[in-house]
Amino acid sequence: MGLYKKLKENSDNFFLIAGPCVIENREMPFEIAEKLIEITNKLNILFVFKASYRKANRSSIDSFSGIGDLEGLEILKKVKQKYNIPVITDIHSKEEAILAADYVDILQIPAFLCRQTDILLAAANTKKIVNVKKGQFLSADSMKFVVEKINREGNNQIMLTDRGTMFGYQDLIVDFRSIPIMQENNVPVIMDITHSLQQPNQTSGVAGGQPKMIETIAKASVAIGVDGLFMETHPNPKEAKSDGANMLSLDLVPELMEKLVRIKKSII
Repeated sequence: MGLYKKLKENSDNFFLIAGPCVIENREMPFEIAEKLIEITNKLNILFVFKASYRKANRSSIDSFSGIGDLEGLEILKKVKQKYNIPVITDIHSKEEAILAADYVDILQIPAFLCRQTDILLAAANTKKIVNVKKGQFLSADSMKFVVEKINREGNNQIMLTDRGTMFGYQDLIVDFRSIPIMQENNVPVIMDITHSLQQPNQTSGVAGGQPKMIETIAKASVAIGVDGLFMETHPNPKEAKSDGANMLSLDLVPELMEKLVRIKKSII
């Protein structure tokens, strides 16, 4: 069975897309992947490892953006090969779609770029699975146009991810109606349980967050019937080079996943 079919028909459990925000060095991705594989294997959770090989959408010019494109992509490929797991990464342009497609299983379109037709079409034409994050400025209904663009290129391997909606300048709010609305497109729908708690546009140029609320958002999402969860995690979020303020510490992942699996079992 192909990966997309597994993700789409995984009704017995939610699937998990998780990993660090960005590849910070050569060792860390393997450390995180090994721990997440151990957790998800134990709980029978379909797992996709995530990490950005570069971060183009930084507020401050001084923010860490990666260790180098090809080096980052090679590390993702090695994680995929070593552990025999699917991997996903962000892209930010047509050229990146073509480049990254040779290394990963799923291409992810960041929320701020979800309306960029040229990027969506380029990703579609790679024939890879395409995960599109809903823009903080868009309604769930409007994501049907994203699906249409990708479908027109002959690619029906599409996933949609909610990451909250802008609430003023420095906060986000999760509207859980978005999950069933986006599921009407007959694609897997994912809730980003870490970025949805981000506090953007801080005067420091570094986004804040509310990691204590990750469990709340995750529990509600699973109870509603989300297909998958997206989460960024790190052994020490305070030392993370990107988005540490809204990550879940790696040592807290096992307990959270156990709670979420119990919720999922109770609603099947």
